Amino acid sequence: MNLSGRRQSSNVDDRRGMGGAKIAGFGGIGAVIVAVVLAFLTGKDPGQAFQQAGGLEAIFNNANVTQKDGQRDFTPEEQELAVFASQVLASTEDVWTKVFKDMGLTYKAPTMVLYTGSVSTACGGGSASMGPFYCSGDEKLYIDLSFFTDMKKTLGADGDFAYAYVIAHEVGHHVEHLLGDLDRAHSQMAGLNETQANKISVRIELQADFYAGIWGYYEGQMFQSLDDGDLQEAIDCARVIGDNYLQEKARGYSQPESFTHGTSAQRMKWLKLGLQTGDMNRRDTYSIPEGQL
Repeated sequence: MNLSGRRQSSNVDDRRGMGGAKIAGFGGIGAVIVAVVLAFLTGKDPGQAFQQAGGLEAIFNNANVTQKDGQRDFTPEEQELAVFASQVLASTEDVWTKVFKDMGLTYKAPTMVLYTGSVSTACGGGSASMGPFYCSGDEKLYIDLSFFTDMKKTLGADGDFAYAYVIAHEVGHHVEHLLGDLDRAHSQMAGLNETQANKISVRIELQADFYAGIWGYYEGQMFQSLDDGDLQEAIDCARVIGDNYLQEKARGYSQPESFTHGTSAQRMKWLKLGLQTGDMNRRDTYSIPEGQL
């Protein structure tokens, strides 16, 4: 993914090294991965865990990602990743501003909060152990950048476009929120038992995967920044974060009734649908029969 010379987003709140609150319950693409990793290491049931859960000098001289008082010094690698995340966020702003305009709507960009360890949000306390997540209460996505290193070491999901897909998925939840689907789905889930609520959660996550694909489609169209290898990185990432893949990796079998994000096949399908078509008219994951997801 070529982001050379690309702008960084001004909607970044860098709280790294500043500390925050302890863990609460959130969703998001990273929560699944980290929950299974923790379950595998501690012997906890993963089914339960799913529910909780040019040169650097030139870059830094022009970076919008700056350190605040009280933050520690970051390595060049850490700061390079922060700049990358800010550039990806800027790309999502450019893409979704266009897509919303084409729909006769106005896009309101989210803020991306970079943090270390734990963080306070309008949805409660968040922790790095949950991975990246989105909070509709404050319209912010939260990322501890160490997650990308963990993703590489634990699942072998690597590559800049794989990392960008993770960010784009969380922005996808923000798009769901702006279009009203996320809030409607959460309202429906409130009155259901766990198994039924999980089925709606899967539809939420698959739609966010589709929106990540929509972003990738227009990123390539608008900036000619992607190649086939980039697209494969994202698809491979979607495969290894499928509920069935993660549960089978952790304990040798899976429990479909506990799935909250979708199978590998489902996640790849909806990501590829967005990547290949760029068609917002195909975004409905809610009216499709379960067997066709």
